[in-house]
Amino acid sequence: MLQRKEWGGGGLHLAVETSTSEKRTQLRAPIELQVDYKRLNSFFADYTKNISKGGTFIGTAKPLPQGTTFHFKISVPGVTEPFALTGEVAWVRDAGDSPGMGIRFLYDSDAQRGGFESVVEQLMERSLGPMLVSKLLGKKK
Repeated sequence: MLQRKEWGGGGLHLAVETSTSEKRTQLRAPIELQVDYKRLNSFFADYTKNISKGGTFIGTAKPLPQGTTFHFKISVPGVTEPFALTGEVAWVRDAGDSPGMGIRFLYDSDAQRGGFESVVEQLMERSLGPMLVSKLLGKKK
């Protein structure tokens, strides 16, 4: 069963459909960023399809197995050095139009979490607009 939620104001509307069985608890924005990681002896450069403060979806024809913990670098526009993060493959989609893997971020420290979550929020604001992101995240601006 899908639930449709709509937010809007000033002529701008965003509709988000969520499944009642879906386990996501954080807003995701459709943002494409380069992700570099190593699998066995090969290096891969893939792209995110969306991102939240807690994780991302990496589009790839060769996803890592579910439960795999791995290190990766994610490049963010306007930031000189990519962020080095650790993630766990939460789920895999290896068929259909958009194969890939859902990644849950595993932070090394509260400082790393805070720093990267701040960057993700800025990316969301650029993608969706600050007023809409504030409303969706329950913040006052």
